[in-house]
Amino acid sequence: MDNKTALAQALAEKTGLPAQDLAAWLETPPDPALGDYAFPCFRLAKALRKAPPAIAAELAASLALPAGIARCEAKGGYLNFFADQGAYAADVLKRVLQAGRAYGSSQEGQGRNVCMDYSSINIAKPFHIGHLPSTAIGNSLYRIYNHLGYHSVSINHLGDWGTQFGKMIVAYKLWGAKPVPQCTVRELVALYVRFHQEAEEKPEMNDEARAWFKKIESGDAEAVGLWKQFKEMTLKEVGRVYDRLGVSFDSYAGESFYEDKMGPVIEELREKGLLKIDDGASIVDLSAYDMPPCIILRSDGATLYATRDLATAIYRKNTYDFVKSLYVVAYQQALHFRQLFKVLELMGYDWVKDCEHVQFGMVSMAEGTLSTRHGNVVYLDDVLDAAVEKTRAIMEEKSPDLQDKDAAAEAVGVGAVIWGVLYTSRIKDTVFAWDKVLNFDGETGPYVQYTHARCCSVLRKAREAGYSFDPAALEADLLTDPASMALLKALDAFPEAIRAAAAKNEPYLVARATMDIASAYNKFYYDNRIMAEEAPLRKARLALTQAARDVLHTGLYLVGLQAPERM
Repeated sequence: MDNKTALAQALAEKTGLPAQDLAAWLETPPDPALGDYAFPCFRLAKALRKAPPAIAAELAASLALPAGIARCEAKGGYLNFFADQGAYAADVLKRVLQAGRAYGSSQEGQGRNVCMDYSSINIAKPFHIGHLPSTAIGNSLYRIYNHLGYHSVSINHLGDWGTQFGKMIVAYKLWGAKPVPQCTVRELVALYVRFHQEAEEKPEMNDEARAWFKKIESGDAEAVGLWKQFKEMTLKEVGRVYDRLGVSFDSYAGESFYEDKMGPVIEELREKGLLKIDDGASIVDLSAYDMPPCIILRSDGATLYATRDLATAIYRKNTYDFVKSLYVVAYQQALHFRQLFKVLELMGYDWVKDCEHVQFGMVSMAEGTLSTRHGNVVYLDDVLDAAVEKTRAIMEEKSPDLQDKDAAAEAVGVGAVIWGVLYTSRIKDTVFAWDKVLNFDGETGPYVQYTHARCCSVLRKAREAGYSFDPAALEADLLTDPASMALLKALDAFPEAIRAAAAKNEPYLVARATMDIASAYNKFYYDNRIMAEEAPLRKARLALTQAARDVLHTGLYLVGLQAPERM
């Protein structure tokens, strides 16, 4: 049992309050001189009907301290606890070394499914930098929830339906110069752009496009064949980008998948008296909830995103019986999801409380940082290529003798782009600047990856020198210097960061905790001679280095980055 849990139980026995609540209220003081843990007694003032300083003084005099806590003292309205540093070091080291890369994992989600809808690219459209936040956030949450024992279901809700495919077919039949499987997405986009340009002068082309999409809906062999080829070619091409990002999906069920599932939903809305006719359209009136109407059928009988998303939500609940269903979609869609969730609630589905719109801000490039532009679109693979190219140039300068530079540059360059999105709260807008995201000394992905490689280098040199350690025979009380204690505390805080990231759907909390470990390890590295002549001290410091390496590897993995062993 760790110190925080033990303290919460001791406080629970004294106050009669739930240990789980008390554990959540325990804090880490900003100044180590104030202790290792602090309990804010104002939390108890209402229940105990006493002033916080009086509560702190009474608890300090009467609380039975658990093993591992040396003393406590009242300071204003806080009760400050001081750990037995040697016992604390031994406890943290033991937990990390035993768990290895599984450190921070749990079985709290065992047998429970979490659906995650993210990335959601469009067929025959650019996979651009605007897709990066959804892809990176969703992939990180997928890994975080799995680490906590949940069964995550990653879903790429493809934009693979609509009149745009009629336009694509018309453009391809008019100007396509080679078979679809030999085309690139960029070539299809160029055809699509040309269609819109030509249609301004010849509006009858839009009628032709609608006719071709009607053929797709009707199962026409040629139309469906071309639509399927567009889809297969796009998925093959974007699959290479997903591979670079380390992203995969359990389901690619997109809009087309739900075409035959909307009818029963529309009928259910009718039967429950929720549908109203407004200017020929079928709507759910949400004026009582300060929202515009949710349009289910247009006046021409066509369905909309809301219709499909209702069918999608019900299908996912019936198929996966989720405990959470996350939609990782930009904040501009907030109204759409408010409407969607409210309609599901009005339909009587109480599980809608488990659905959440995981919003995020926009991402853009700083001016002048990328030369290849396509109108207002910045292709994601161009961004990744530029990051890798710039990283390789840095490595040529800093590590000219590094073997397999290409693989290392790919891992670090791609990782820098992902980290740039995940190191701040997801709701914030992000502007990429290469000098910032590729900095090996700042709070960046490359810095954390370099720290992991440094740990690997130290352990490699120790092996080459014949040094080793027995985790069961360490003298952990040798690790009570300030730098070692700071690193131990950063390692100790890591599991809680994972739990908080899942509770708030905020991957940046894991990124920050991983950065804290990297910063603390580098301070430890510079303040201490790890290959000390005294064997007990050397073994303890090597053990702490291994613990840092394993947790850095896990932290990098959870936010979607690789952990190179050499840089």
